Amino acid sequence: MGERAMSVAIKRSKYEIDMCNGSIMDKLIAFSMPLMLSGILQLLFNAVDLVVVGKFSGSDALAAVGATTALINMFINLFIGVSLGANVLAARFYASGREKEMSETVHTAIAFALISGVVMLFVGLFFSKGALELMDTPADVIDQSTLYMRIYFLGMPFFMLYNYGAAILRAVGDTRRPLYFLLISGVLNTALNLFLVIVFGLGVAGVAIATVISQMVSCILVLRCLYRTEGCYQLRFSKLMIKGVYLKQIFQVGIPAGIQSTVITFSNVLLQSSVNSFGSIAMAGYTAANNIFGFLYVSVNSISQTCMSFTSQNYGVGKWKRMDRVLIDCIILSVVVTLLLGGGACIFGKQLLRIYTKEPEVIACGMEILFYTTATYFLCGLMDLFPGALRGMGRSTVPMILSVIGTVGMRIVWIYGVFPQYRSLKVLFISYPASWLITIVMQVICFFFVRRKVHRSIIMKEPAQ
Repeated sequence: MGERAMSVAIKRSKYEIDMCNGSIMDKLIAFSMPLMLSGILQLLFNAVDLVVVGKFSGSDALAAVGATTALINMFINLFIGVSLGANVLAARFYASGREKEMSETVHTAIAFALISGVVMLFVGLFFSKGALELMDTPADVIDQSTLYMRIYFLGMPFFMLYNYGAAILRAVGDTRRPLYFLLISGVLNTALNLFLVIVFGLGVAGVAIATVISQMVSCILVLRCLYRTEGCYQLRFSKLMIKGVYLKQIFQVGIPAGIQSTVITFSNVLLQSSVNSFGSIAMAGYTAANNIFGFLYVSVNSISQTCMSFTSQNYGVGKWKRMDRVLIDCIILSVVVTLLLGGGACIFGKQLLRIYTKEPEVIACGMEILFYTTATYFLCGLMDLFPGALRGMGRSTVPMILSVIGTVGMRIVWIYGVFPQYRSLKVLFISYPASWLITIVMQVICFFFVRRKVHRSIIMKEPAQ
């Protein structure tokens, strides 16, 4: 069958991208850039929280908000990972013109997003303080951290619905409208932060409330977009239901991806605990540096998701040679972007850290962390691309296992084996590039074995339905 042309004629809106035909690099850029900017805007929800609370409520409040970051990510990453499964399945059905299956996948994914969001709301309300205590959060900030987390989790249903709705739009090649929605909610979030913190003096509660309201607005906008579309991914609330056949396929890709993100984030929680042992100055420095670090992450993650979406659609129509070209172009794009952004963050680190705080001790801690993580970030980009390509082919378990072994295993050994003997931020954060390099080697070796097997299956029979 090979490189057969079997793309189904699809009536596309001006927002959608044809991933299965024509040139590749320009479409990768057109798809990934709005996705990258969307990720940056989503990070700005937390960044603006940090800037406002740090400047107007002090370093204790900054540390309190920062102490929740890794924990919040660990709680939500499993469910957000499942949205990748929805993206892969929807992209495959859309490319092959299977409209009924596409519609049922959309309604299953949105129904699951609503249920999981409500579950996470109650998890946040009842378990926030206990989880923060397990992380050895200092007594002088734990009450403020708990308050921030509890309010933040009230917005989980909105957060989940937005992300799953955006995953459906990405599956059809639309990354621009989710960007517009986040731009609107991001401006609102900034205005509400300033109003609630400066005018009403609500501190961490104010920035949490602002985040919840902005998430609600972005959720409404993306659901409205799905509702008003004329395509096969049109949303009708009366049709919301969970169909096991589609949920199972979503889980096959999404659950391993979510577990991978959750376990990696758990290793970051352990690292956060090690940083906490240095006191509130180091915590504040890590909080600011980690926020800058987050902007680098969304850049590589957007390219990884681009690779996954393009691979999934081309897998759906059996274009395996084009899948190879997609991966090669994504590698080039990822290396260029991460070298530019990582190098810039390393060179201009002090100026960037001053956005968050003016305290020299905090900036010094942040710079020490940035030096060992940003210049080497191209390794993280390469590490994420191969799992993205494998997920696009419906293979998600293997990259999950390798990431857990390479990234998490390495960091745990480092945190509990090396770090206690040489206690410094430098030694602690060298674990990042070391773990990325080990994981890359394993992912590349595994990718070529799986690729050969998948290509043989495409040649011998019809693509998986």
